[in-house]
Amino acid sequence: MTDTMSPLSPTTSQNDVTVDVAELGEVLLGRWADVRLKARALAGLPELHKTEGLSHTEHRKRVFEQLGILVEKEGVHRAFPTRLGGSDDHGGNVAGFEELVLADPSLQIKGGVQWGLFGSAVLHLGNQEHQDKWLPGIMNLEIPGSFAMTEIGHGSDVASIATTATYDAQSQEFIINTPFQAAWKEYIGNAAVDGLAAVVFAQLITRGVNHGVHAFYVDLRDPETKEFLPGIQGLDDNIKGGLNGIDNGRLAFDHVRIPRTNLLNRYGDVAVDGSYSSPIASPGRRFFTMLGTLVQGRVSLDGAAVAASKVALKIAIQYATERRQFNAASDTEEVVLLDYQRHQRRLLPLLATTYAAAFAHEELLVKFDDVFSGRHDTDEDRQDLETLAAALKSLSTWHALETLQECREACGGAGFMVENRFTSLRADLDVYATFEGDNTVLLQLVAKRLLADYSKEFRNLDFGVLARFVADQAADLTINKTGLRQVAQFVADTGSAQKSAKALKDEDTQRAMLSDRVQAMVADVAGALKEAAKLPKAKGAEVFNNNQHDLIEAARAHAELLQWEAFTTALGRITDPGTKRVMTRLRDLFGLSLIEKHLSWYLMNGRISMMRARTLSPYINRILSKLRPHALDLVDAFGYGPEHLRATIATGIERERQDEARDYFRKLRASSDGPIDEKVLIQQAKSASKK
Repeated sequence: MTDTMSPLSPTTSQNDVTVDVAELGEVLLGRWADVRLKARALAGLPELHKTEGLSHTEHRKRVFEQLGILVEKEGVHRAFPTRLGGSDDHGGNVAGFEELVLADPSLQIKGGVQWGLFGSAVLHLGNQEHQDKWLPGIMNLEIPGSFAMTEIGHGSDVASIATTATYDAQSQEFIINTPFQAAWKEYIGNAAVDGLAAVVFAQLITRGVNHGVHAFYVDLRDPETKEFLPGIQGLDDNIKGGLNGIDNGRLAFDHVRIPRTNLLNRYGDVAVDGSYSSPIASPGRRFFTMLGTLVQGRVSLDGAAVAASKVALKIAIQYATERRQFNAASDTEEVVLLDYQRHQRRLLPLLATTYAAAFAHEELLVKFDDVFSGRHDTDEDRQDLETLAAALKSLSTWHALETLQECREACGGAGFMVENRFTSLRADLDVYATFEGDNTVLLQLVAKRLLADYSKEFRNLDFGVLARFVADQAADLTINKTGLRQVAQFVADTGSAQKSAKALKDEDTQRAMLSDRVQAMVADVAGALKEAAKLPKAKGAEVFNNNQHDLIEAARAHAELLQWEAFTTALGRITDPGTKRVMTRLRDLFGLSLIEKHLSWYLMNGRISMMRARTLSPYINRILSKLRPHALDLVDAFGYGPEHLRATIATGIERERQDEARDYFRKLRASSDGPIDEKVLIQQAKSASKK
């Protein structure tokens, strides 16, 4: 399906390729296509849709009732053990959950709290006895629960939380305590109203030794009265900037006693006598292993952010192919918005990035399933998964916010109306950049992994290898800093813009430029931090802080490269020639837009010649004009129907209005009843005066 071209549109002869929307849609659906389609059918049910204008108390009640519908429709149990009614399908579970953002982000997140955090903590941190005892009630919603990790005083710094769980050997109980106000658990979903229990993260203390953060199952409320149990306090966070269907709140514990067996003890246990044992000797490794089992929250946020971006772009591009504004190319016909180059610049690079993020998410989901199914579950696999999830979640959630805002503005006043989804989705997704790990903090974790991998390359190397590396680095500096690389590019291009453009669209050139940037940035930061470990702690921290921005930018560059690589890999799964050609252009748009975005870095570091730099923007504009006729096909391939979009301006109403207006003015011009334009009279008078 293609839209009607207006006077500024490229001709068919310039764009004689077509897109197989069905095949492209199948590629996007990925490994868990059946699960996604079932989840989309579920998300399309009116009873699961967000009702705009509800008070936060009404919205909360509606969303809790919707959780019951998810249980009834068997849409939320895929990750749980088969012996308890699940299907041990971890990848499919996340693939299904993330589609719920189409219905209501509050529903997706509240479901994620109940089954993806609270339930998963019991599943992955507890033993079989814990699972058999609590999971059935968690699965069928008899035990609504909370995931009480974050504290007011420490946020993303989980290792430093202050809540304590002190073992009392005499009573064989743990005493959960909030020692001061900054240790209150905050922003906890299901805490304000619905939660009957919580998995509480606290510092485990036994025999006077703090063994670090562990997870404990704690009952919060009386199931009959819904009142807090003795020693437990709670406050309602009330109205938030978005996601008001979730009852976020604060929790505090005043020496609350729980049985010793309520410790979720997969990675650390306390015997009756108070002795501590763990299969992981290192406290640091144990901590990160426990948190790593809960990585699916980041994975699902990555996918949900991509889905929200798809919805926004489908609505905005549909509108942009129908809305007409100004008659720049004709005296009588107004121009379709998407035919303006600036409008293409606003939306099509975002579309390219969304495709890249979607393909990268599929690779993340496969990696997640491999680890949690046990097929590939080594320490290295888990570290790779955590790094990949942190990198992609950061980029996709930021991208979703940018996309929703740009699409809102690109649709003018219509985009500001709640009925067209942008403002509501933007508000709900705002906090995606913060929870399950603040994006900036997550990128810092990614950067540390990059530095660790970089240092491993030079561990235990002989002198000859190290010498060659130093020589290579020196040669690289010579080439880049003295401009020899630019000279080489200029000679290769021989001053021709056409040859510069040909080089830029080359896959190997793009890969080299994106990967070279990552390697150079990591090497620069590694060099700056080389001596920090040998310095006193305060001085070392100062050195690290002075390089923190560059560290995070290196991680961002790495994540962008991962998305580009995923897009390039996905091209190999497309068989239709026309579709592949269009998608290759879209990949090129993504890659070259990244280079344009960071052009100052490439120029300052001698990675690109001035000729190629000048060619970049005009070449991107050429790609945009070639992609323009396929814009609707590319968003139609997302596979969302009216029940998912639920935006008035995406229903075809704008085309009807524009067609009605065009017909009206055509008839008026053809009749003798229409008024004469004053400009025509002025022109006639001027012509008469010259005679």
